[in-house]
Amino acid sequence: MLNMLLWIAGFIILLVKLMIILGVLLFFAGYLVWVERKFLARLQIRYGPNRAGPYGLLQPLADIVKMLVKEDTVPDGADRAFFLIAPAVVAATAILMFSVVPFGKDLTLWGQKVPLVVTDLNIGLLFVFAMSSLGVYGVALGGWASNSKYGLLGGIRGAAQMISYELPLGLSLVPIVMMAHSFSMVKIVAAQQKYPFILFQPLAFMIFAISSMAESKRIPFDLPEAENELVAGYHTEYSGMRFGLFFLGEYVHIMVFGAIMSVLFLGGWRGPFLPPVVWLLIKILAVALFMIWVRGTLPRLRYDQLMALGWKVLIPLALINILATGAVGLMIN
Repeated sequence: MLNMLLWIAGFIILLVKLMIILGVLLFFAGYLVWVERKFLARLQIRYGPNRAGPYGLLQPLADIVKMLVKEDTVPDGADRAFFLIAPAVVAATAILMFSVVPFGKDLTLWGQKVPLVVTDLNIGLLFVFAMSSLGVYGVALGGWASNSKYGLLGGIRGAAQMISYELPLGLSLVPIVMMAHSFSMVKIVAAQQKYPFILFQPLAFMIFAISSMAESKRIPFDLPEAENELVAGYHTEYSGMRFGLFFLGEYVHIMVFGAIMSVLFLGGWRGPFLPPVVWLLIKILAVALFMIWVRGTLPRLRYDQLMALGWKVLIPLALINILATGAVGLMIN
């Protein structure tokens, strides 16, 4: 009987953590759009959204209402099943990646330790890569199922780009695993008790930052959506809330990669004076603002430049960094 009560209590706690994380993640993803529009407006000497509420703070709510009431159309000749499911794949995989991100110390409730992470997988880092790889299917299926040449080209570009940058993204984190001796995100944060890993792995941090921007399809890596030649790329034919899911997936990706970057390189939730959750949010926001700043500063790369950077620059640098980390580790031990 006691075991059953403990199991029920644990299940309720898990549901509460899921609801809190989902609510906070969607709230901040929605308002990250407002932050980006305001920040880009200041970089370009204009105001940005300022009509819906004071300082435009109700603009995300207005956008949600607009998308909900718009007609949800399916083009003639489209593969209806894949066309409808593709946006959900992009949004769901982005949200699921956050389930292994620790956001504080363990709490004690009813004499039981409650870890401040949805699930502490011993292969948490591999789970992140698995979900990130599955996101490719949403982009490729959305472009292919639309029965549109613009959508198809955007889907092909997106698949090629995301597969190419998965390699340097994964290789850049091998030295982190070597230093932490674990794939668990919780243990990686614990290994940074004295110093954050960015001090020892600045090259890995740079490779990861560039690759995560390419994974998120952010300028200067937004070739799958290039409006100059593809109108909007893989989501050209989408409207209403299904377009909103693609949009949401992109901004959730920014927050997820900001959280992962914070956990792997910036000490995660560690920091003085402020609560751990606040420190994690500050670091995520700093990474997001960096990505927005890059968007407002750099022009889009050509496609050959995009692929050459991944295959000819980032992958060799990541391999050299792995060898150097291994050599230093052998010398120290």
